[in-house]
Amino acid sequence: MMSRSRSVSGPQWSPSGARLAWIDTYDGRSDVVVAPADHGPPVVVTAECGAGAGFAWVDDDALVVAASDGRLVVVHAEGGIERVLTRDGRALAPAVSARGEVACAIERDETCDVATVPLDGSGWPERVSHADYAWDPAWSPDGRALVWQEWDLPNMPWHASRIMRRDAGASPYVVAEDGASSQARFSPDGARLAWVRDGTLVVDGESLGGQHERECAEPAWSAGQHSFAWSPDGVELAWCRNESGFGRLAIGAPGRKSARELSRGWHRDLAWGAGGIVCVRSGAVTPPQVVVLAANGSGRRTIARGPVAGFERTGLVEPRPVTWKSGNAVVHGLLWRSAGARGALPIVVHVHGGPTGQALADWNPRLQWLVQQGYGVLQPNHRGSSGYGAAYRNALDGRWGERDVADVAAGIKHAIKEDWAVPGRVALMGASAGGFTALNVAAQHPDLVAAVIALYPVTDLLDLAATTHRFESGDVSRLVGRLPGARDSYIARSPITHASDVRAPLLLLQGDDDRVVNAERTSAFADARRDAGGIIEYHVYAGEGHGWRRAETVADELARIGTFLSRWC
Repeated sequence: MMSRSRSVSGPQWSPSGARLAWIDTYDGRSDVVVAPADHGPPVVVTAECGAGAGFAWVDDDALVVAASDGRLVVVHAEGGIERVLTRDGRALAPAVSARGEVACAIERDETCDVATVPLDGSGWPERVSHADYAWDPAWSPDGRALVWQEWDLPNMPWHASRIMRRDAGASPYVVAEDGASSQARFSPDGARLAWVRDGTLVVDGESLGGQHERECAEPAWSAGQHSFAWSPDGVELAWCRNESGFGRLAIGAPGRKSARELSRGWHRDLAWGAGGIVCVRSGAVTPPQVVVLAANGSGRRTIARGPVAGFERTGLVEPRPVTWKSGNAVVHGLLWRSAGARGALPIVVHVHGGPTGQALADWNPRLQWLVQQGYGVLQPNHRGSSGYGAAYRNALDGRWGERDVADVAAGIKHAIKEDWAVPGRVALMGASAGGFTALNVAAQHPDLVAAVIALYPVTDLLDLAATTHRFESGDVSRLVGRLPGARDSYIARSPITHASDVRAPLLLLQGDDDRVVNAERTSAFADARRDAGGIIEYHVYAGEGHGWRRAETVADELARIGTFLSRWC
Protein backbone atom coordinates (compact mmCIF):
# COMPACT_ATOMS: atom_id res chain seq x y z
CA MET A 1 0.00 0.00 0.00
CA MET A 2 2.81 2.41 0.79
CA SER A 3 4.85 1.78 -2.34
CA ARG A 4 1.77 2.09 -4.58
CA SER A 5 0.57 5.37 -3.03
CA ARG A 6 0.68 8.69 -4.84
CA SER A 7 1.00 12.18 -3.43
CA VAL A 8 -1.09 15.25 -4.25
CA SER A 9 -0.03 18.88 -3.89
CA GLY A 10 -0.49 22.49 -4.98
CA PRO A 11 -4.23 22.73 -5.80
CA GLN A 12 -5.35 26.00 -7.42
CA TRP A 13 -8.62 27.41 -8.72
CA SER A 14 -8.70 28.70 -12.28
CA PRO A 15 -9.44 32.46 -12.47
CA SER A 16 -13.21 31.97 -12.80
CA GLY A 17 -13.32 29.02 -10.43
CA ALA A 18 -14.63 26.74 -13.17
CA ARG A 19 -11.63 24.40 -12.97
CA LEU A 20 -9.24 23.02 -10.39
CA ALA A 21 -5.68 21.90 -11.00
CA TRP A 22 -3.22 20.06 -8.77
CA ILE A 23 -0.02 18.01 -9.00
CA ASP A 24 -0.12 14.22 -8.81
CA THR A 25 3.21 12.49 -8.07
CA TYR A 26 4.00 8.80 -8.36
CA ASP A 27 7.12 6.73 -9.02
CA GLY A 28 9.32 9.77 -9.60
CA ARG A 29 6.94 11.56 -11.99
CA SER A 30 4.81 14.65 -11.23
CA ASP A 31 1.87 15.47 -13.51
CA VAL A 32 -0.46 18.46 -13.58
CA VAL A 33 -4.08 17.31 -13.33
CA VAL A 34 -6.99 19.54 -14.35
CA ALA A 35 -10.63 18.85 -13.47
CA PRO A 36 -13.91 20.75 -13.75
CA ALA A 37 -14.89 22.17 -10.38
CA ASP A 38 -18.32 20.53 -10.73
CA HIS A 39 -17.04 16.95 -10.39
CA GLY A 40 -16.28 16.28 -14.05
CA PRO A 41 -13.57 13.80 -15.10
CA PRO A 42 -9.98 15.02 -14.64
CA VAL A 43 -7.45 15.46 -17.43
CA VAL A 44 -3.71 14.85 -17.06
CA VAL A 45 -1.94 17.73 -18.78
CA THR A 46 0.88 16.50 -20.98
CA ALA A 47 3.61 18.67 -19.42
CA GLU A 48 5.37 16.80 -16.62
CA CYS A 49 5.95 19.16 -13.69
CA GLY A 50 9.31 19.39 -11.96
CA ALA A 51 9.39 18.12 -8.37
CA GLY A 52 8.43 21.05 -6.15
CA ALA A 53 8.44 23.41 -9.16
CA GLY A 54 4.75 24.32 -9.46
CA PHE A 55 2.39 25.90 -11.96
CA ALA A 56 0.05 28.90 -12.31
CA TRP A 57 -3.18 29.57 -14.19
CA VAL A 58 -3.12 32.00 -17.13
CA ASP A 59 -6.89 31.86 -17.70
CA ASP A 60 -9.48 29.10 -17.55
CA ASP A 61 -7.97 27.42 -20.60
CA ALA A 62 -4.21 27.66 -20.07
CA LEU A 63 -1.53 27.20 -17.43
CA VAL A 64 2.14 28.02 -17.05
CA VAL A 65 4.03 24.95 -15.83
CA ALA A 66 7.57 24.66 -14.48
CA ALA A 67 8.39 21.46 -16.32
CA SER A 68 10.57 18.56 -15.21
CA ASP A 69 13.28 19.46 -17.74
CA GLY A 70 13.59 22.92 -16.12
CA ARG A 71 11.81 24.89 -18.83
CA LEU A 72 8.83 27.16 -18.20
CA VAL A 73 6.06 26.26 -20.65
CA VAL A 74 2.52 27.33 -21.44
CA VAL A 75 0.11 24.42 -21.77
CA HIS A 76 -3.56 24.10 -22.63
CA ALA A 77 -5.84 23.05 -19.80
CA GLU A 78 -6.87 20.05 -21.87
CA GLY A 79 -3.29 19.10 -22.69
CA GLY A 80 -0.57 20.08 -25.13
CA ILE A 81 2.39 22.46 -24.88
CA GLU A 82 1.65 25.73 -26.66
CA ARG A 83 4.96 27.58 -26.24
CA VAL A 84 8.21 27.65 -24.29
CA LEU A 85 9.07 30.70 -22.17
CA THR A 86 12.48 29.77 -20.71
CA ARG A 87 15.08 27.30 -21.89
CA ASP A 88 17.96 27.30 -19.40
CA GLY A 89 18.14 26.77 -15.67
CA ARG A 90 15.34 25.28 -13.58
CA ALA A 91 12.14 27.30 -13.34
CA LEU A 92 10.30 27.36 -10.00
CA ALA A 93 7.02 28.73 -8.60
CA PRO A 94 5.65 30.74 -11.55
CA ALA A 95 3.13 33.57 -11.13
CA VAL A 96 1.12 35.21 -13.94
CA SER A 97 0.24 38.92 -13.98
CA ALA A 98 -2.81 40.71 -15.33
CA ARG A 99 -0.49 42.57 -17.72
CA GLY A 100 0.75 39.48 -19.56
CA GLU A 101 3.98 38.80 -17.70
CA VAL A 102 5.17 35.70 -15.90
CA ALA A 103 7.47 35.84 -12.90
CA CYS A 104 9.33 32.80 -11.61
CA ALA A 105 12.53 31.79 -9.91
CA ILE A 106 15.22 30.41 -12.20
CA GLU A 107 17.80 28.24 -10.44
CA ARG A 108 21.18 27.47 -11.95
CA ASP A 109 24.30 25.92 -10.43
CA GLU A 110 25.51 29.20 -8.92
CA THR A 111 22.39 31.41 -8.87
CA CYS A 112 18.70 31.40 -8.01
CA ASP A 113 17.03 34.60 -9.22
CA VAL A 114 13.52 35.92 -9.70
CA ALA A 115 12.96 36.85 -13.33
CA THR A 116 10.08 38.03 -15.50
CA VAL A 117 9.27 36.94 -19.04
CA PRO A 118 6.47 37.94 -21.47
CA LEU A 119 3.62 35.46 -21.52
CA ASP A 120 3.57 35.48 -25.30
CA GLY A 121 7.19 34.33 -25.42
CA SER A 122 8.33 37.46 -27.25
CA GLY A 123 11.36 38.11 -25.02
CA TRP A 124 14.02 36.54 -22.85
CA PRO A 125 13.69 36.35 -19.06
CA GLU A 126 14.76 39.53 -17.26
CA ARG A 127 16.38 39.19 -13.85
CA VAL A 128 14.81 41.42 -11.19
CA SER A 129 16.42 40.14 -7.95
CA HIS A 130 20.00 40.70 -6.81
CA ALA A 131 20.66 38.27 -3.96
CA ASP A 132 22.20 34.84 -3.45
CA TYR A 133 18.72 33.29 -3.46
CA ALA A 134 15.29 34.56 -4.47
CA TRP A 135 11.98 32.82 -5.11
CA ASP A 136 8.19 32.85 -4.61
CA PRO A 137 7.24 35.90 -6.71
CA ALA A 138 3.67 37.22 -6.44
CA TRP A 139 1.95 39.96 -8.46
CA SER A 140 -0.46 42.64 -7.32
CA PRO A 141 -3.95 42.20 -8.82
CA ASP A 142 -3.32 44.92 -11.42
CA GLY A 143 0.05 43.42 -12.36
CA ARG A 144 1.97 46.63 -11.66
CA ALA A 145 3.79 45.44 -8.52
CA LEU A 146 5.84 42.30 -7.91
CA VAL A 147 6.99 40.98 -4.52
CA TRP A 148 9.28 38.10 -3.66
CA GLN A 149 11.45 36.56 -0.92
CA GLU A 150 15.24 36.75 -1.06
CA TRP A 151 18.19 36.04 1.22
CA ASP A 152 21.96 35.80 1.27
CA LEU A 153 24.18 32.87 2.14
CA PRO A 154 25.16 31.49 4.59
CA ASN A 155 21.59 32.01 5.86
CA MET A 156 18.77 29.61 5.19
CA PRO A 157 15.44 31.27 4.31
CA TRP A 158 14.06 30.69 7.82
CA HIS A 159 17.06 32.36 9.49
CA ALA A 160 17.17 35.76 7.82
CA SER A 161 15.35 36.72 4.63
CA ARG A 162 13.55 39.77 3.31
CA ILE A 163 10.53 40.72 1.22
CA MET A 164 11.35 42.78 -1.86
CA ARG A 165 9.01 44.80 -4.06
CA ARG A 166 9.32 46.23 -7.56
CA ASP A 167 6.72 48.62 -8.94
CA ALA A 168 6.32 49.16 -12.68
CA GLY A 169 9.13 51.34 -14.01
CA ALA A 170 10.90 51.56 -10.63
CA SER A 171 13.80 49.86 -8.87
CA PRO A 172 13.24 47.10 -6.30
CA TYR A 173 13.12 48.08 -2.64
CA VAL A 174 12.89 46.30 0.72
CA VAL A 175 9.45 45.85 2.25
CA ALA A 176 10.48 43.78 5.27
CA GLU A 177 13.84 42.58 6.53
CA ASP A 178 13.27 41.96 10.24
CA GLY A 179 13.85 38.28 10.96
CA ALA A 180 12.84 35.73 8.35
CA SER A 181 10.08 36.97 6.03
CA SER A 182 8.44 34.83 3.34
CA GLN A 183 5.28 34.11 1.31
CA ALA A 184 4.31 37.69 0.47
CA ARG A 185 0.77 37.88 -0.98
CA PHE A 186 -1.32 40.91 -1.97
CA SER A 187 -4.96 41.11 -0.92
CA PRO A 188 -7.40 40.71 -3.81
CA ASP A 189 -7.88 44.49 -4.05
CA GLY A 190 -4.12 45.10 -3.87
CA ALA A 191 -4.46 47.42 -0.88
CA ARG A 192 -2.74 45.19 1.69
CA LEU A 193 0.21 42.83 1.80
CA ALA A 194 0.47 39.79 4.05
CA TRP A 195 3.52 37.63 4.69
CA VAL A 196 4.98 35.23 7.23
CA ARG A 197 7.57 36.64 9.64
CA ASP A 198 9.42 34.13 11.84
CA GLY A 199 6.49 31.75 11.57
CA THR A 200 3.82 34.36 12.37
CA LEU A 201 1.31 35.74 9.86
CA VAL A 202 1.45 39.54 9.51
CA VAL A 203 -0.56 42.03 7.44
CA ASP A 204 1.25 45.23 6.50
CA GLY A 205 3.78 44.33 9.18
CA GLU A 206 1.26 43.90 12.04
CA SER A 207 0.69 40.46 13.54
CA LEU A 208 -2.71 38.98 12.79
CA GLY A 209 -4.83 38.25 15.85
CA GLY A 210 -5.88 34.76 16.90
CA GLN A 211 -2.55 33.02 16.35
CA HIS A 212 -1.79 32.36 20.02
CA GLU A 213 1.98 32.56 19.33
CA ARG A 214 1.80 29.40 17.20
CA GLU A 215 3.71 29.08 13.97
CA CYS A 216 1.74 29.04 10.72
CA ALA A 217 4.47 28.00 8.28
CA GLU A 218 7.00 25.20 8.02
CA PRO A 219 10.67 25.79 7.10
CA ALA A 220 10.91 26.59 3.39
CA TRP A 221 13.04 23.75 2.04
CA SER A 222 11.68 24.50 -1.43
CA ALA A 223 9.82 27.23 -3.27
CA GLY A 224 6.06 27.51 -3.50
CA GLN A 225 4.80 27.13 0.07
CA HIS A 226 1.25 28.47 0.54
CA SER A 227 0.44 28.18 4.22
CA PHE A 228 -2.15 30.99 4.19
CA ALA A 229 -4.66 32.49 1.75
CA TRP A 230 -6.71 35.69 1.42
CA SER A 231 -10.49 35.44 1.15
CA PRO A 232 -11.88 36.53 -2.25
CA ASP A 233 -13.19 39.78 -0.73
CA GLY A 234 -9.89 40.51 1.02
CA VAL A 235 -11.51 40.76 4.45
CA GLU A 236 -10.21 37.55 6.04
CA LEU A 237 -7.29 35.14 5.84
CA ALA A 238 -7.08 31.40 6.41
CA TRP A 239 -3.96 29.72 7.80
CA CYS A 240 -2.90 26.46 9.40
CA ARG A 241 -1.68 26.68 13.00
CA ASN A 242 1.02 24.38 14.35
CA GLU A 243 -0.08 23.25 17.81
CA SER A 244 2.76 21.10 19.19
CA GLY A 245 2.88 19.14 15.95
CA PHE A 246 -0.89 19.03 15.41
CA GLY A 247 -2.44 21.16 12.67
CA ARG A 248 -5.58 23.29 12.78
CA LEU A 249 -7.07 25.51 10.05
CA ALA A 250 -8.15 28.92 11.34
CA ILE A 251 -9.76 32.03 9.85
CA GLY A 252 -9.16 35.54 11.12
CA ALA A 253 -9.01 39.15 10.00
CA PRO A 254 -6.79 42.21 10.52
CA GLY A 255 -7.97 44.05 13.61
CA ARG A 256 -9.80 41.01 14.95
CA LYS A 257 -8.38 39.66 18.22
CA SER A 258 -9.53 36.08 17.82
CA ALA A 259 -9.81 33.52 15.04
CA ARG A 260 -12.35 30.81 14.42
CA GLU A 261 -11.42 27.18 13.90
CA LEU A 262 -12.57 25.73 10.60
CA SER A 263 -11.01 22.24 10.46
CA ARG A 264 -8.60 20.03 12.35
CA GLY A 265 -5.60 18.45 10.66
CA TRP A 266 -2.79 19.75 8.47
CA HIS A 267 -3.96 22.03 5.65
CA ARG A 268 -1.29 22.92 3.09
CA ASP A 269 -1.19 24.69 -0.28
CA LEU A 270 -4.14 26.91 0.59
CA ALA A 271 -6.07 28.76 -2.14
CA TRP A 272 -9.37 30.56 -1.43
CA GLY A 273 -11.81 31.17 -4.26
CA ALA A 274 -15.52 31.70 -4.75
CA GLY A 275 -16.00 27.94 -4.55
CA GLY A 276 -14.37 27.69 -1.12
CA ILE A 277 -10.95 26.97 0.36
CA VAL A 278 -9.05 24.32 -1.60
CA CYS A 279 -6.02 22.70 0.01
CA VAL A 280 -4.30 19.40 0.75
CA ARG A 281 -5.67 18.11 4.04
CA SER A 282 -4.02 15.33 6.04
CA GLY A 283 -3.51 14.04 9.55
CA ALA A 284 -2.17 11.10 11.50
CA VAL A 285 -5.22 9.01 10.50
CA THR A 286 -6.22 11.08 7.46
CA PRO A 287 -4.56 10.26 4.13
CA PRO A 288 -3.57 13.40 2.14
CA GLN A 289 -6.43 14.57 -0.06
CA VAL A 290 -7.26 17.59 -2.17
CA VAL A 291 -10.36 18.97 -0.47
CA VAL A 292 -12.65 21.99 -0.80
CA LEU A 293 -13.96 23.44 2.47
CA ALA A 294 -16.82 25.87 2.82
CA ALA A 295 -15.47 28.95 4.62
CA ASN A 296 -18.50 29.00 6.93
CA GLY A 297 -17.79 25.44 8.07
CA SER A 298 -20.88 23.97 6.43
CA GLY A 299 -19.15 21.23 4.48
CA ARG A 300 -16.11 19.57 2.94
CA ARG A 301 -15.75 17.55 -0.24
CA THR A 302 -12.85 15.49 -1.49
CA ILE A 303 -11.56 16.14 -5.02
CA ALA A 304 -8.56 13.79 -5.19
CA ARG A 305 -6.64 11.41 -2.96
CA GLY A 306 -2.98 10.44 -2.90
CA PRO A 307 -2.61 7.18 -0.89
CA VAL A 308 -4.37 4.06 -2.11
CA ALA A 309 -7.67 3.13 -0.48
CA GLY A 310 -7.78 0.88 2.56
CA PHE A 311 -5.49 2.60 5.06
CA GLU A 312 -8.46 3.74 7.16
CA ARG A 313 -9.41 0.09 7.71
CA THR A 314 -6.03 -0.90 9.16
CA GLY A 315 -6.27 0.42 12.71
CA LEU A 316 -4.42 3.72 12.39
CA VAL A 317 -3.48 5.54 15.61
CA GLU A 318 -2.97 9.14 16.70
CA PRO A 319 0.24 10.09 18.54
CA ARG A 320 0.28 12.05 21.75
CA PRO A 321 2.63 14.93 22.58
CA VAL A 322 5.21 14.20 25.27
CA THR A 323 8.06 16.12 26.90
CA TRP A 324 11.17 15.28 28.91
CA LYS A 325 14.15 17.03 30.46
CA SER A 326 17.58 17.13 28.84
CA GLY A 327 19.86 18.98 31.19
CA ASN A 328 18.01 22.21 31.91
CA ALA A 329 16.01 22.09 28.68
CA VAL A 330 12.50 20.77 28.10
CA VAL A 331 12.43 18.63 24.94
CA HIS A 332 9.29 17.96 22.91
CA GLY A 333 8.26 14.82 21.06
CA LEU A 334 5.45 12.56 19.86
CA LEU A 335 4.68 9.04 21.07
CA TRP A 336 2.89 6.52 18.84
CA ARG A 337 1.46 3.31 20.37
CA SER A 338 -1.30 0.90 19.38
CA ALA A 339 -4.66 1.62 20.98
CA GLY A 340 -4.57 -1.50 23.16
CA ALA A 341 -0.90 -1.34 24.18
CA ARG A 342 -0.13 -1.69 27.87
CA GLY A 343 3.29 -1.36 29.42
CA ALA A 344 6.67 -1.37 27.74
CA LEU A 345 7.12 -2.22 24.06
CA PRO A 346 10.14 -2.61 21.82
CA ILE A 347 10.50 0.91 20.49
CA VAL A 348 11.79 2.69 17.39
CA VAL A 349 13.15 6.15 18.12
CA HIS A 350 12.61 7.98 14.84
CA VAL A 351 14.72 11.15 14.47
CA HIS A 352 13.57 13.73 11.92
CA GLY A 353 15.88 15.34 9.37
CA GLY A 354 16.86 18.90 8.70
CA PRO A 355 17.96 19.15 11.49
CA THR A 356 15.43 22.01 11.31
CA GLY A 357 12.52 19.63 10.75
CA GLN A 358 9.73 18.62 13.07
CA ALA A 359 7.94 15.37 13.84
CA LEU A 360 4.27 16.06 13.15
CA ALA A 361 0.97 14.37 13.94
CA ASP A 362 0.57 13.97 10.21
CA TRP A 363 0.31 11.26 7.56
CA ASN A 364 3.20 8.85 8.09
CA PRO A 365 2.30 5.29 7.04
CA ARG A 366 5.81 4.06 7.84
CA LEU A 367 5.25 4.82 11.52
CA GLN A 368 1.76 3.31 11.44
CA TRP A 369 3.28 0.18 9.89
CA LEU A 370 5.83 -0.04 12.71
CA VAL A 371 3.06 0.32 15.29
CA GLN A 372 1.16 -2.51 13.58
CA GLN A 373 4.28 -4.68 13.84
CA GLY A 374 4.10 -4.30 17.63
CA TYR A 375 6.57 -1.45 18.13
CA GLY A 376 6.12 1.83 19.91
CA VAL A 377 7.53 4.86 18.10
CA LEU A 378 9.05 7.88 19.82
CA GLN A 379 9.74 10.92 17.65
CA PRO A 380 12.00 13.42 19.42
CA ASN A 381 11.74 17.07 18.44
CA HIS A 382 15.18 17.87 19.83
CA ARG A 383 16.45 21.39 20.26
CA GLY A 384 16.89 22.84 16.78
CA SER A 385 13.47 21.60 15.62
CA SER A 386 10.94 23.97 14.13
CA GLY A 387 7.41 24.47 15.43
CA TYR A 388 8.25 25.72 18.93
CA GLY A 389 9.48 29.23 18.21
CA ALA A 390 12.69 30.79 16.93
CA ALA A 391 14.61 30.41 20.21
CA TYR A 392 14.03 26.65 20.30
CA ARG A 393 14.93 26.29 16.61
CA ASN A 394 18.12 28.33 17.01
CA ALA A 395 19.20 26.46 20.15
CA LEU A 396 21.19 24.05 17.96
CA ASP A 397 23.36 26.79 16.41
CA GLY A 398 26.97 25.81 17.03
CA ARG A 399 25.86 22.68 18.91
CA TRP A 400 24.77 20.24 16.20
CA GLY A 401 26.12 16.84 17.13
CA GLU A 402 25.89 17.72 20.83
CA ARG A 403 22.47 18.97 21.94
CA ASP A 404 20.51 16.84 19.48
CA VAL A 405 22.43 13.78 20.66
CA ALA A 406 21.87 14.64 24.33
CA ASP A 407 18.15 15.27 23.78
CA VAL A 408 17.56 11.98 21.95
CA ALA A 409 19.54 9.99 24.54
CA ALA A 410 17.54 11.67 27.29
CA GLY A 411 14.35 10.74 25.43
CA ILE A 412 15.34 7.07 25.34
CA LYS A 413 16.06 7.09 29.09
CA HIS A 414 12.73 8.81 29.72
CA ALA A 415 10.90 6.23 27.57
CA ILE A 416 12.41 3.41 29.63
CA LYS A 417 11.60 5.19 32.90
CA GLU A 418 7.98 5.79 31.84
CA ASP A 419 7.61 2.12 30.81
CA TRP A 420 7.11 2.99 27.13
CA ALA A 421 10.21 1.10 26.02
CA VAL A 422 11.69 -2.30 26.82
CA PRO A 423 15.35 -1.87 27.89
CA GLY A 424 17.64 -3.50 25.37
CA ARG A 425 15.00 -3.35 22.61
CA VAL A 426 15.44 0.25 21.41
CA ALA A 427 16.13 0.88 17.72
CA LEU A 428 17.23 4.24 16.34
CA MET A 429 16.11 5.35 12.89
CA GLY A 430 16.78 8.51 10.90
CA ALA A 431 17.43 9.91 7.44
CA SER A 432 19.94 12.60 6.47
CA ALA A 433 20.47 14.80 9.56
CA GLY A 434 18.32 12.33 11.51
CA GLY A 435 20.71 9.56 10.51
CA PHE A 436 23.62 11.72 11.68
CA THR A 437 22.04 12.10 15.12
CA ALA A 438 21.08 8.42 15.32
CA LEU A 439 24.63 7.27 14.55
CA ASN A 440 26.11 9.66 17.09
CA VAL A 441 23.69 8.51 19.80
CA ALA A 442 24.59 4.89 19.04
CA ALA A 443 28.31 5.69 19.28
CA GLN A 444 28.09 7.75 22.48
CA HIS A 445 25.38 5.74 24.28
CA PRO A 446 25.89 2.15 23.08
CA ASP A 447 24.15 0.64 26.10
CA LEU A 448 20.87 2.35 25.10
CA VAL A 449 20.70 1.14 21.51
CA ALA A 450 19.96 -2.34 20.13
CA ALA A 451 19.89 -1.48 16.40
CA VAL A 452 20.30 1.47 14.04
CA ILE A 453 18.67 2.23 10.68
CA ALA A 454 20.27 5.13 8.82
CA LEU A 455 19.09 6.36 5.42
CA TYR A 456 21.52 8.58 3.43
CA PRO A 457 22.99 9.86 6.72
CA VAL A 458 25.51 12.64 7.21
CA THR A 459 28.64 10.81 8.36
CA ASP A 460 31.43 13.33 7.64
CA LEU A 461 30.86 17.00 8.49
CA LEU A 462 34.00 18.23 6.75
CA ASP A 463 32.94 16.53 3.54
CA LEU A 464 29.38 17.82 3.92
CA ALA A 465 30.66 21.39 4.22
CA ALA A 466 32.83 20.93 1.14
CA THR A 467 30.47 19.08 -1.20
CA THR A 468 26.79 19.64 -0.34
CA HIS A 469 24.51 21.53 -2.70
CA ARG A 470 24.51 25.32 -2.78
CA PHE A 471 21.18 25.80 -0.96
CA GLU A 472 22.55 24.33 2.30
CA SER A 473 26.19 25.27 1.73
CA GLY A 474 26.33 27.77 4.58
CA ASP A 475 24.15 25.97 7.09
CA VAL A 476 26.89 23.71 8.45
CA SER A 477 28.93 26.73 9.57
CA ARG A 478 25.93 27.97 11.56
CA LEU A 479 25.25 24.57 13.10
CA VAL A 480 28.85 23.56 13.87
CA GLY A 481 31.17 26.56 13.42
CA ARG A 482 33.24 28.41 10.87
CA LEU A 483 36.16 26.69 9.23
CA PRO A 484 39.06 26.42 9.60
CA GLY A 485 38.75 27.45 13.25
CA ALA A 486 36.11 24.85 14.10
CA ARG A 487 37.84 21.98 12.28
CA ASP A 488 38.31 19.96 15.49
CA SER A 489 34.56 20.17 16.19
CA TYR A 490 33.74 18.95 12.68
CA ILE A 491 35.95 15.92 13.20
CA ALA A 492 34.82 15.20 16.77
CA ARG A 493 31.11 15.30 15.89
CA SER A 494 31.31 13.26 12.68
CA PRO A 495 29.98 9.68 12.96
CA ILE A 496 32.80 8.42 10.73
CA THR A 497 35.27 9.42 13.46
CA HIS A 498 33.48 7.09 15.89
CA ALA A 499 32.50 4.25 13.54
CA SER A 500 34.25 1.71 15.75
CA ASP A 501 32.24 2.84 18.81
CA VAL A 502 28.88 1.82 17.30
CA ARG A 503 28.21 -1.62 18.74
CA ALA A 504 24.63 -2.05 17.53
CA PRO A 505 23.86 -3.79 14.21
CA LEU A 506 23.37 -1.22 11.45
CA LEU A 507 21.18 -1.05 8.33
CA LEU A 508 22.57 1.62 5.99
CA LEU A 509 20.74 2.71 2.81
CA GLN A 510 22.03 5.25 0.29
CA GLY A 511 21.28 6.58 -3.21
CA ASP A 512 24.19 6.87 -5.62
CA ASP A 513 22.87 10.16 -7.10
CA ASP A 514 22.67 12.10 -3.83
CA ARG A 515 23.55 15.81 -4.22
CA VAL A 516 23.27 16.56 -0.49
CA VAL A 517 25.22 13.71 1.11
CA ASN A 518 28.26 12.36 -0.71
CA ALA A 519 27.56 8.67 -1.35
CA GLU A 520 31.30 7.94 -1.27
CA ARG A 521 31.51 9.02 2.37
CA THR A 522 28.57 6.78 3.27
CA SER A 523 30.46 3.89 1.67
CA ALA A 524 33.58 4.91 3.60
CA PHE A 525 31.58 4.77 6.84
CA ALA A 526 30.28 1.31 5.94
CA ASP A 527 33.86 0.15 5.27
CA ALA A 528 34.99 1.55 8.63
CA ARG A 529 32.21 -0.36 10.40
CA ARG A 530 33.21 -3.60 8.70
CA ASP A 531 36.90 -3.04 9.49
CA ALA A 532 35.94 -2.60 13.15
CA GLY A 533 34.07 -5.91 13.08
CA GLY A 534 30.61 -4.36 13.24
CA ILE A 535 27.44 -5.96 11.93
CA ILE A 536 26.29 -3.91 8.95
CA GLU A 537 23.89 -4.33 6.06
CA TYR A 538 24.63 -1.73 3.37
CA HIS A 539 22.69 -1.21 0.16
CA VAL A 540 23.03 1.44 -2.55
CA TYR A 541 20.06 2.30 -4.79
CA ALA A 542 21.09 3.18 -8.33
CA GLY A 543 19.60 6.41 -9.65
CA GLU A 544 18.18 7.52 -6.30
CA GLY A 545 19.13 10.77 -4.59
CA HIS A 546 18.47 12.34 -1.20
CA GLY A 547 15.17 10.55 -0.68
CA TRP A 548 13.48 7.83 -2.71
CA ARG A 549 11.52 8.52 -5.88
CA ARG A 550 10.69 5.10 -7.27
CA ALA A 551 7.99 2.76 -5.97
CA GLU A 552 10.27 -0.27 -6.18
CA THR A 553 12.83 1.48 -3.95
CA VAL A 554 10.19 2.20 -1.30
CA ALA A 555 9.05 -1.42 -1.34
CA ASP A 556 12.61 -2.71 -1.06
CA GLU A 557 13.46 -0.29 1.76
CA LEU A 558 10.45 -1.37 3.81
CA ALA A 559 11.19 -5.06 3.29
CA ARG A 560 14.78 -4.54 4.49
CA ILE A 561 13.67 -2.52 7.51
CA GLY A 562 11.07 -5.10 8.52
CA THR A 563 13.54 -7.99 8.32
CA PHE A 564 16.26 -6.04 10.12
CA LEU A 565 14.03 -4.99 13.03
CA SER A 566 12.58 -8.46 13.50
CA ARG A 567 16.11 -9.83 13.75
CA TRP A 568 17.67 -7.27 16.11
CA CYS A 569 14.86 -5.56 18.02
